[in-house]
Amino acid sequence: MKAASLLLLASASLPFAGFAASAAGTPPIKLMVLDPGHFHAGLLQKTMYRQIDPMVFVYAPDGPDVLDHLKRVDGYNQRVDKPTHWQATVYRGPDYFERLLKEKPGNAVVMSGNNRGKPGRIKTLVESGIHVFADKPVIIDPAGFETLRQAFAAAQQKDVVLYDIMTERSEITTMLQRELAQMPDLFGQLETGTPDNPAVLMESVHFFYKSVSGVALKRPAWFFDVAQQGEGMVDVGSHLVDLVQWECFPEKVVDYAKDIQVLSARHWPTPMTAAQFATVTGLGTFPEFLKGSVQGPVLNVYANGEMNYRIKGVQVRLTAKWDYEAPKGSGDTHYSILRGTKCHLVIRQGPNENYQPTLYIEGAPDTDPASLIKALDGAIFRLQSRHPGVDIKPLARSWQIVIPSKYDDGHEAHFAEVTERFLKYIATGEMPAWEVPNMIAKYYTTTKALELARQGK
Repeated sequence: MKAASLLLLASASLPFAGFAASAAGTPPIKLMVLDPGHFHAGLLQKTMYRQIDPMVFVYAPDGPDVLDHLKRVDGYNQRVDKPTHWQATVYRGPDYFERLLKEKPGNAVVMSGNNRGKPGRIKTLVESGIHVFADKPVIIDPAGFETLRQAFAAAQQKDVVLYDIMTERSEITTMLQRELAQMPDLFGQLETGTPDNPAVLMESVHFFYKSVSGVALKRPAWFFDVAQQGEGMVDVGSHLVDLVQWECFPEKVVDYAKDIQVLSARHWPTPMTAAQFATVTGLGTFPEFLKGSVQGPVLNVYANGEMNYRIKGVQVRLTAKWDYEAPKGSGDTHYSILRGTKCHLVIRQGPNENYQPTLYIEGAPDTDPASLIKALDGAIFRLQSRHPGVDIKPLARSWQIVIPSKYDDGHEAHFAEVTERFLKYIATGEMPAWEVPNMIAKYYTTTKALELARQGK
């Protein structure tokens, strides 16, 4: 298809009631969406934001990715419960990035799609004075690290916000794990750990076949090409590294050059049959760019990885895994343990938890149970002051944090919460002092681990 001219897609829903300027008096955000090949771009528009003009400008290559995105957003417009009221002006053509820079109808851009060339585009956008809200991973290999550092420097010079989409900070069990780890009377101090017994362990398991907003997800073929999407340890791994920094060292600057030592890493593939590939992509054959990863009847996707590193002297082991399909009744799962000198804080999400993230408190080996119970009373009282209804349930050898269902808003709702942070940073004109250096440290960690894994170290 030839490059399409600007096309107005009017919503059949009721007109949007209006939007407000930010608290700092800056103009409303006019949003541009660049090549929305990943469903996360659509989830960002599952909610309306008073700071964002409902007219969104979409620039993308012609093809199924942008059509799927528009269809997903239109589904939010048409739903009965709390419909959105987005409208879209769409440009489709091979020069979509150049057209965005030339026309520049907005002042902020969302990037959630093919990650090839992403660091260079981010740098160009911030140098043009455009705020950037980028889905993870921002970079997928060590070659992009220096470009990312330059992009953050340019963002500071141009007074724009460059921010990545870290939704996992909004998950309630993770939030409570973080808060409890900052209560020394209960948790003690974070252990330093050893390579064989890390102080922090996290594992995230994802699945290629899944449902989003009640609809079976169709993934683009490039999603299975690590040169375009990135390997598991730099993709999902970026969430895990972010959580380590955010939970264990809250509001503290992490200097990648001084505070991070990546010790070892490994990676391995997830095999996918041609039939499975056809189910999740709609394609009958493996495209040419994937042929190098095909062995016999299966496509080997390097979606799994493990990294071992030290951060500020604390030993950490992180694992990202992908399988084809989750067991019936389950979905993506997260496991996390923070080992304190007085107790361990553990999130499990297995069959015993009905695949729901559940937070446990387990006494450390040398902790007196009576003193731990006394500390628990004070800890729960403090949690309840911030999270009414949270309680504790004694088990045989541990305690379970009981979390009311009102806090379980689901992964998709977290996209609105991280978007509100992005909008706040734009409105106030500043970010917390730790956010930028910690983003840089995060992507140094993931790409350094990838480098070691590919070297077999």
